[in-house]
Amino acid sequence: QVQLRESGGGLVQAGDSLRLSCAVPVHSFNTYTAGWFRQAPEKEREFVAAIHWVGATYYGDSVKGRFTISRDNAKNSVYLHMNSLTPEDTAVYYCAASPLKSVAQFQTGGVDHWGKGTQVTVSS
Repeated sequence: QVQLRESGGGLVQAGDSLRLSCAVPVHSFNTYTAGWFRQAPEKEREFVAAIHWVGATYYGDSVKGRFTISRDNAKNSVYLHMNSLTPEDTAVYYCAASPLKSVAQFQTGGVDHWGKGTQVTVSS
């Protein structure tokens, strides 16, 4: 069982920035699609961002232009840089990773490994 480890969540004010990190303890991380989902109270899980192993990035409509996903294959890590945060971004953010999956598969639930989540709370 592979357990991803998120860090970097917290309480911030609207307009602030935050960076989430995720360690992905797998071999050949450079063949994984990795990314982030989030779930707010009483809402369904939402796709946030993904980065394909070749480096292409994809974002959910609600975060485009504000969030940036990146990866460091040497550190088996994926990051989410969040700018211009709003209270609507308040959620538990989950790191996810899958080997050799397309982003389309990844976005629609084709995730092999999950983290336990990190809480992000944005106050108004």
